[in-house]
Amino acid sequence: MSLVPLRRSGDGGSIPLSRKDLTRFLPTTREEMDARGWDELDILIVNGDAYVDHPAFGGALIGRFLEGRGYRVGMIAQPRWDGVEDLLRLGRPRLLVGITAGNLDSMLNKLTAQKKVRSEDPYTPGGATNGRPNRASIVYANLVRQAMPGVPIVLGGIEASLRRIAHYDYWSDSVRRSILLDSKADLLVFGMGERPVWEVADRLARGEKVGELRDIRGTAHVRGKGEWESLEKSRFVKDGQTLWLPSFEEVSPPNAEGKRAFREMSRAFQHETNPGNGRPLLQPHGAQAVYFNPPAIPLDTGLMDSLYDLPFTRIPHPSYREKIPGYETVKHSIVTMRGCFGGCTFCSITEHEGRVIQSRSAESILREVRALRRMGDFHGVVTDVGGPTANMYRMHCREERIEKSCRRLSCVHPGICENLVTDHAPLLDVLRRVRSENGVKKVFVASGVRYDLAAESPQFVKELARHHTGGQLSVAPEHVDEDVLDKMKKPGAESYERFADMFACASDEAGKEQHLVPYYISGHPGSTLASMIALALYLKKRGIRPRQVQDFIPTPMSMATCMYYTGEDPFTREPVYTARDLRDKRKQKALLLYWDPQHHDLAREALIEAGRRDLIGSGAHCLVPPASGKGALSIHTKKAFERRGGPAPKGRLGKRGGGEDRRR
Repeated sequence: MSLVPLRRSGDGGSIPLSRKDLTRFLPTTREEMDARGWDELDILIVNGDAYVDHPAFGGALIGRFLEGRGYRVGMIAQPRWDGVEDLLRLGRPRLLVGITAGNLDSMLNKLTAQKKVRSEDPYTPGGATNGRPNRASIVYANLVRQAMPGVPIVLGGIEASLRRIAHYDYWSDSVRRSILLDSKADLLVFGMGERPVWEVADRLARGEKVGELRDIRGTAHVRGKGEWESLEKSRFVKDGQTLWLPSFEEVSPPNAEGKRAFREMSRAFQHETNPGNGRPLLQPHGAQAVYFNPPAIPLDTGLMDSLYDLPFTRIPHPSYREKIPGYETVKHSIVTMRGCFGGCTFCSITEHEGRVIQSRSAESILREVRALRRMGDFHGVVTDVGGPTANMYRMHCREERIEKSCRRLSCVHPGICENLVTDHAPLLDVLRRVRSENGVKKVFVASGVRYDLAAESPQFVKELARHHTGGQLSVAPEHVDEDVLDKMKKPGAESYERFADMFACASDEAGKEQHLVPYYISGHPGSTLASMIALALYLKKRGIRPRQVQDFIPTPMSMATCMYYTGEDPFTREPVYTARDLRDKRKQKALLLYWDPQHHDLAREALIEAGRRDLIGSGAHCLVPPASGKGALSIHTKKAFERRGGPAPKGRLGKRGGGEDRRR
């Protein structure tokens, strides 16, 4: 074995690989290219994540897809960004460089809702937090242009997809331009990229110039002065003309007029996401404009099967010495479908993967289970069979004609659409067949279960409880306040209660003691201290001490982010209260963690501010105890008493001041 300079190890050295290893993965070094007999790549992928050759990792998925179409594809994972040497390791590709920031937006990957650096990057070896730059797509694109002048640059992945129009950026508290302009890339692929990037590669291979690729679905490009001004503006939903979004100059000012324009931009954009009827979009940015073709056509079952049948090794590249946390979570899981028609306003799945459910066949899923069995560390437990929403597998509109013409943003809110086929039989069949496979001892459904849909199928709930839950099942009711749930586009609390009762009964019938683990969101638009107190009282009454509390993060392009930034609901155009101060956000979260002494100071402050001192005390109805004998009243709590018109109780100030969550 020779030393192969694949990726620097922790001590600065290289890691030896066998000859067999050199051809099992997409090439990451010249030696791996030589082992394949290649002197040049067709396509180079620059990836913000570590290279894990598993279908749950977007860079590998696209790389293998293109390789399966006959292209010579190489991978540069997490290159250094203080120079171009890493990017030049495989040479200049013949057709294009594809860039992805990774499985998460690089800013979301790095910073919490409190804008603090996260303690771990799940997509970097060892969880290290220095594996990629901020705004990775922009940084990588600039480096590639410097290293390889003239090579077409194509952005893809979730960061590019969700920043393709003018968007509010939480971490800078500003509206930013389309990422296509800031990166100066040639094309941007949005949504799931297989079909668009395949067409881009094919047309470049046939000799077309990248500047001529202006009509590919699922892509966006920049038009210069004189190339867009004469395009006819659309006035009617079905007139087939280009829809002009409000310009960057209109939506970017942080004043009332700018925020109204931002709201209208967000509303208009959402209604053009159905590939069956979405129109081309255009958004001016000064003398330039970004032109968006309609969304790509979703993959059919045959293409989904061929995608997951590709020769993934299902392991990280052997050059890594440390574990990759994100891989450890998914390595024994199976993806059955993609897309989500839920339309939750705080979630980006619908905006990126689309509303049309794209499902694999049962046979393809079983082939992957058999591949799992051949892994040396597989001991019979399939950790998840699902997708963005596990029980949307093979669900669809009852008529293709209706689906293609529909502009409804959710098939399940405010109620389940009468045209939606909610049959769980295909999913039940798959689960039964997977758990019947030789060598499979247990099959879990760990990805999201849409409980309003699950309640439509008592048989699914019974089998979920009996066969696919390991004592706890995670679900996401998010809140109990009807106004907040409406802003989230989530079902009412009674829907969750119905499912909870069904699951409890099914668990009893199975002779198993099992519990639901509910997820909740604090600080979501529409959520006030009063609504958070109502949720905390609801939880205490039921003896629930939630550990899964997400402090709302306004991610690019979501409708909840529009509400957060503008203070208005883009659908009703009515005002929406939102906690924007970081301390106010912490107070909302503290109320849900009422049982945790670390959050008592902030929870008391929130209760006093809301005029609910009656909930501070030792009574059974109280949420938090009074300040301890040590007198741990914070300055903020004393001020809260004073704002509510009364002197603060006597007692010395606590050393911890505001009682922040020290675990973050």
